[in-house]
Amino acid sequence: MNRIAIANQKGGVGKTTTAINLATALAAIGWRVLLVDLDPQGNASTGLGIGHSQRERSTYDALIGSATVAEVAVATRVPRLDLLPATVDLSGAEVEMVTMEDRAHRLDRALDTVSARWDVCLIDCPPSLGLLTVNALVAARNVIVPLQCEFFALEGLSQLLQTVERIRAAFNPELSILGIALTMFDRRNNLSQAVSEDVRACLGQVVFETVVPRNVRLSEAPSHGLPALIYDLKCPGSEAYLKLARELIARLPRVAEAA
Repeated sequence: MNRIAIANQKGGVGKTTTAINLATALAAIGWRVLLVDLDPQGNASTGLGIGHSQRERSTYDALIGSATVAEVAVATRVPRLDLLPATVDLSGAEVEMVTMEDRAHRLDRALDTVSARWDVCLIDCPPSLGLLTVNALVAARNVIVPLQCEFFALEGLSQLLQTVERIRAAFNPELSILGIALTMFDRRNNLSQAVSEDVRACLGQVVFETVVPRNVRLSEAPSHGLPALIYDLKCPGSEAYLKLARELIARLPRVAEAA
C-alpha cells in the first residue's frame, strides 16, 4: 500500500479538495483506496458525505489504539474508496500522544496492520506542522503539497520542506516529495501566472504540470457530500483533477504495475 500525505501548513489552499478528488480518481480506475482524514475539522469526511452519526469511531481511535484501522474504516459513496473519518476528538490526540514513547509512529503502525487491504492510502493532513502531521509524514512514503497561486504561496513552503528533511533524517528515510500541485489558479489574474512561473523556476520538475483552476463547482461539491468528479465531471476543476491523477499515476510506476 503506497501511502501519500497531502500536506501544507497553510489553510485554504485546496488540500482537502485535492485529497478527495485524487482519491476518487484513483478509485475510478480500479484501485482500492483509503483516505485518512487527519484534520480535526473533518472536512474530508463531510466532503465525502460521511455525517457525524456515521463516525462512531474515528482516526482518533486508530491513533490512540482503542480501535484498529479495519474497525474504523467506513465505505463511501464512491466504489472502492474507504475513509477513516475524523471527529473533533482528534484535536485532543496530540496532547494525549505527547506522553507516548512511539508518539510519532502511531499512524504508521496502525496502517501496517492493513497494508494488503488497499492499494494506496492518501492522508489529508491538518493545516499545521504539529504531531498529527508528523505522524502522517512518518507513515507516508510520498508527499503531495497543494500550493495556492496567490502572493503568500511560497510563505511557509520552505518550512514544510525543512520538516520533510527532518522527518527523513530522524524517522523515515524513504519519504520524498512526490509533487507540488498548483491550485486555485485564476487565469484572469496576472499574479496567478507570476506565482506559477516563480514556483516552477524555483522547484522545477517537482511541480506537477497540471494546474487546478479556481472553480465554483469545486467549492459547491462538498456541500452536497460529493467529490467534484461525481458532482460535475465536466467542470474545469474536475477535468484538472483527472489530469493531475494521471500525472500522479505516472510518478508511481510500482503501484500502477501492482494494480
